[in-house]
Amino acid sequence: MVTLAVLVMVVGFLWLAASLVGFVFKLAFALLGGVIGLMAGLLGLLVGGLALLLVAPVVLLALLPVMLPALALVALVWLVARASRRPAPVNAGH
Repeated sequence: MVTLAVLVMVVGFLWLAASLVGFVFKLAFALLGGVIGLMAGLLGLLVGGLALLLVAPVVLLALLPVMLPALALVALVWLVARASRRPAPVNAGH
């Protein structure tokens, strides 16, 4: 009976040691993968931002004929609203 208990404890110890080694490997690779993923995400953000800076003016120029009536309407409303305001009073003493 004692031999069986010793055998179970040895197997349990080996099982525990193997699971600890597996946990260390899993933790190490998870941290390494997380850092690599974070760096790749930052690089993708940088490349996407640069591409947006290069492409956005071309897209805005391409959309200008479509947006021109709306821009003209906004400009007309702004001019009417500005013309309908009274001039600010002038404070002579201050």
